[in-house]
Amino acid sequence: MSEAIGLIMGLAIGAACRWFDIPAPAPPRIPGALLVVAMSAGFLVCDWLLTR
Repeated sequence: MSEAIGLIMGLAIGAACRWFDIPAPAPPRIPGALLVVAMSAGFLVCDWLLTR
């Protein structure tokens, strides 16, 4: 459930930044965005492993 809320919030923040022409709080290029995704996935996997 929290993953869905996080995804919705991320999309809403990105849309608001685009709508109001505010610089997005994320890397503007694909490798930077993939780095953020990889770091988030690593955090989630590690959290899952530690709670098992």
